[in-house]
Amino acid sequence: MIEWQWCSFADLSGAQLYEVLAQRQGVFILEQTCLYPDIDGYDLDAHHLLGWRDIGGRSVLVAYLRCLAPGAKYDEMSLGRILTTNDVRGTGAGRELVAHGIQYAEQLHPGHRIRIGAQQRLEKFYQDFGFETVSAPYDEDGIQHIDMLR
Repeated sequence: MIEWQWCSFADLSGAQLYEVLAQRQGVFILEQTCLYPDIDGYDLDAHHLLGWRDIGGRSVLVAYLRCLAPGAKYDEMSLGRILTTNDVRGTGAGRELVAHGIQYAEQLHPGHRIRIGAQQRLEKFYQDFGFETVSAPYDEDGIQHIDMLR
């Protein structure tokens, strides 16, 4: 079972922020062998969804995304840095994460569309949540991406 927690940047403890950055580095930089500036200035104004699971008697961050307000990065609000760790992949945790993210984002910013820059290989996954592809594939840090709107 995953315990979900929404936090503003100011509400993240030092230990929570450390875990977020460690998991983002582990998934996006190490697993995907992709060198890019993960600390991009958007975290400060974002809302962060953290998914915690008890593994071996310890609370471990196993799922994460951030939500940006309309105008912060795109005209629309956006979800990004969406990840699950190996501990929960294949369990439906990713679907649960995105569903929670969409629900909260729509509460925060009612009436606004959501834009994501998705890895192209995940196009069908996001289409299942009502996202539509709105760009041709493009290379971002060596990985094919597409822009999608909901």
